[in-house]
Amino acid sequence: MANIPQEFNSLYLKDVSFVNLMTRRIFNVLIVANPYDAFMLEDDGRVDEKIFDEYTELGMRFPPIFTQVSTIEEARNVLDETNIDLVICMPGTADNDAFTVAREVKSIKPSVPCVVLTPFSHGITKRMQDEDMSIFDYVFCWLGNTNLILSIIKLIEDKMNIEHDIEEAGVQMILLVEDNIRFYSSVLPNLYNYILQQSKNFSTEALNPHAAAQRKRGRPKVVLATNYEEAMQIYEKYAENTLGVISDTRFPMQTPVGRLSHVEEGDPEAGLKLLRAIRQHDEYVPLILESSEEQNRDKAWAEGFDFLDKNSKKFNVDLRKMIEEHLGFGDFVFRDPETHEEVARVKTLKELQDNIFKIPHDSLMHHIRRNHMSRWLCARAIFPVSQFLKHVTWHKLSSMPSCSIVV
Repeated sequence: MANIPQEFNSLYLKDVSFVNLMTRRIFNVLIVANPYDAFMLEDDGRVDEKIFDEYTELGMRFPPIFTQVSTIEEARNVLDETNIDLVICMPGTADNDAFTVAREVKSIKPSVPCVVLTPFSHGITKRMQDEDMSIFDYVFCWLGNTNLILSIIKLIEDKMNIEHDIEEAGVQMILLVEDNIRFYSSVLPNLYNYILQQSKNFSTEALNPHAAAQRKRGRPKVVLATNYEEAMQIYEKYAENTLGVISDTRFPMQTPVGRLSHVEEGDPEAGLKLLRAIRQHDEYVPLILESSEEQNRDKAWAEGFDFLDKNSKKFNVDLRKMIEEHLGFGDFVFRDPETHEEVARVKTLKELQDNIFKIPHDSLMHHIRRNHMSRWLCARAIFPVSQFLKHVTWHKLSSMPSCSIVV
C-alpha cells in the first residue's frame, strides 16, 4: 500500500451544510426608469409580481422587493431610507439618461451593485465608446423580458457568494465568456432558466422537502467575463471547481507589443487561445466554443472543442442540449470505451445506486478517470463523492499496482 497515493489510502466524506451556502442575497431592488418605461413596466404587469411568479415556478424562496422611481432625486431618497441591494438604471430622458443616473447612484452608494439596462441603438453604442464603463457592474440590453431581470439578480448573487461557497462546499462554476452585450443578454436568461429548473428537479432526490430546498443552494454558479484577461483570471482562481467553459471566439485580448501592450478590439481567435490555455491545465473540463463565423466550427473540432453556431435559429435549444450532454445535467450514459456504444443509462442517483454493480467495469472506469462521473455528481450537488472521484484519473490509476482499487 506504500505506493498508493494518499487520497486512496483514506476516504473522508465530510457532510455538506447547504444552509451555509448562498447566504448573501438580493432582497431589495431599486429600478430607476423614465416615466414612459415605468408606465410600460406597470402596464405589462408589475415586475415584482412576474419575478415572484418565476421564483415560485422554479421553487425558489425569498423573491426580491422592487421599488420604482423616475428621477435621481427620488432614487436618492430611497437609497437614504432603504437598504437597497441592487440598482437597475433603465433608459432616461435626454438630460437624465441611464449612464448619468448610474453614475449618480454610484456616487451616493459606491458599494451597491449598479446595472445599466438599455436598448441598443447606434447612438447608445457610440455613447458607450466614450463612457467609463468600469463604474458599472454590468450593462445589459433591455428587450422587455423580465426573465433578464431574474438573471441579473442571480448573476450578482452568484458573484457575491462564489468564493465562500466554493471554499465551504466545493460548489461548481460555469464560465461564460462573451463581450457582445445584446447576445449575453439573450443567453443568460436561457442558461439560468435551465440551471434553476434542473436544480429544482435534482433536489427532489433529497430525503425530505426541507433537504430539497437546501440542496438547491448547491447549484452551479454562473460567472460572466467579457475579455481574455478577465476570463483567465476567473478560471485560474476557480480552476478546480470549473464545471465547464462556454466561450465566444472573437473578443478583446491584450497582446504585448515590445514593452507596451494594446487591446485588439475583437481578437478573431481569442476564444481559441483561451480554450487552449485552459485545456493545458485540465485535459477533461468541457470546453464549448461559440461563433457566428462558420469557419470556426472546423477549428474548434480540430482541437477537440465542442461548437455552437450563434447564427442558428435554435441556438438556445442547442446550448441546453450541449450543457446537458457535457456538463452533467442530463442522463448519465455509460459507453463502451472501445466502440463508444451505449451500455447503460441512469437518470437519478437512485438508479445509479441500483445499477452500479451491473455496469461493465471497463466502462465505469473509463468515465470515472475522465471526470465524467465527478461532473455528473457535482451538477447534482453531491460534492464529497464527486471531489474524491475527480482525483481518480487515468494517470494515477495507471501508476498504481494492479488490484489496488476495487470499484
